[in-house]
Amino acid sequence: MLTVNWKPNKKSNISLYKQIVYYIKNKIATGAWPVNSKLPSQRAMAQAFQVNRSTLITALDELIADGFLKSKVGSGLWVINNSWSLLSSENCVNWNSHIDQGVIRSNFNTIQEINRLEINPSLIRLGTGELSPDFYPEKEMNIIFSKLSGSIASMGYEEPKGSLFLRQQISGYLKTVGINTSPASIMIVSGALQALQLTCFGLLRKGTTVFLEKPSYLFSLRLFQSMKMHFSGLSLDSEGIQLAAVSDLCMNKNAAVLYTIPCFHNPTGILMTEKRRNDLIALCQYERLPIIEDDVYRELWLDFPPPPALKAMDKEGLVLYLGSLSKTLSPGLRIGWIVGPEQVIEQLADIKMQTDYGASSLSQWVAAEWLSNGLYQEYLDNVRVQLRIRRNAVCKTLKTYFSDIATWNIPQGGFYIWLSFNYPISLKQLFKICLEQGLLINCGNLYDHLSSQHLRISYAYASITDLSEGLYRLSILARTLLAVSVKAK
Repeated sequence: MLTVNWKPNKKSNISLYKQIVYYIKNKIATGAWPVNSKLPSQRAMAQAFQVNRSTLITALDELIADGFLKSKVGSGLWVINNSWSLLSSENCVNWNSHIDQGVIRSNFNTIQEINRLEINPSLIRLGTGELSPDFYPEKEMNIIFSKLSGSIASMGYEEPKGSLFLRQQISGYLKTVGINTSPASIMIVSGALQALQLTCFGLLRKGTTVFLEKPSYLFSLRLFQSMKMHFSGLSLDSEGIQLAAVSDLCMNKNAAVLYTIPCFHNPTGILMTEKRRNDLIALCQYERLPIIEDDVYRELWLDFPPPPALKAMDKEGLVLYLGSLSKTLSPGLRIGWIVGPEQVIEQLADIKMQTDYGASSLSQWVAAEWLSNGLYQEYLDNVRVQLRIRRNAVCKTLKTYFSDIATWNIPQGGFYIWLSFNYPISLKQLFKICLEQGLLINCGNLYDHLSSQHLRISYAYASITDLSEGLYRLSILARTLLAVSVKAK
């Protein structure tokens, strides 16, 4: 869908609707909004332009009359021509047909809308999965950048697996959490998401069945589905994946890999117990089922350190291990790593060189400096203190406003609380009315398409004041919809 990132000048002598007309005509004429593109909804455009609907409708009516736009019943507004000389031409390039033929599918509409709206400072973001900018270690970063400015001899490409110095630091860091691996078995990636992409392209066949927890963060992505792979959800309890579900599915499906987030699972916040981890490793060894362990939340424990990683228990090279600095230090660094058997890492490194020729050299230098001098562990200690305060505050707020309409877990770490309403609720309607009231939420059906009762609440991003105010507003809106739902029964 097209994006609006401009607002009319309310002090201009030109009327607001005329400014909007000129803006849209320019977008169409320059090809930024090509023929056969669908415009955002009127509500979304009015909000982006910061004008009332009547002003917007006046502008759109003029563009329709001039032959630039066409309204299709039940489908919204579409660009049909890009200049006066093309009003009757049938030779326009249809970029949408090319988009439809691409390998990677477009994101789900709600995910696209969340991604666009997260830059809006007026919204309270109740589900955002990243640390607040308040956590950014500005002083330490300035010291590191100052030190590096006089010590970096070159900013050229790194070797395929990434900076050797950084991989050495990661190898040392991983030993502190029980994972003994050499730099040769580590590859630097631009975040754990790229590690998943490379694994998908390089190791999995089309038609493969991927086992994963249900709900799961991966259900909100279309990466695996774009590669013609299938998801098979595994039931969860308070200790993690239920092993009976794994056994049953292994008997009936052509499984290739199990993807899991055992530490402070996204979105439920569940921490897999040590016994369950041991049992899962034993079962996967028996079934010869490889594991992708996504451990990006490990260091965000709040009450006590988590059990050893599955990779630390792995004696047969069964586990590909993903780590990252995006959740703990800075998503903007785009630095993560994947650990696995050397031949697998060599294959993935070759694919990475074909896609982006390596992660940012500067980011790799910065990451290595954080890991080499003890700053990272000191920083994490402060992050845990602040996240613990936020978690406790949110749980107290939930108890005040939601105790009679929902239940929730108290996570031992990570970012997320999995809120479960006592009755089904229209999540689509809740998302819409929350947005109208200045709230951006992550509904449970993003992570389990059959969910009708859940929200992913994050205590990591919004301030404590905004979290309290936002959850109060959310409770009022949810009660309204729940009353309608219960009455309909």
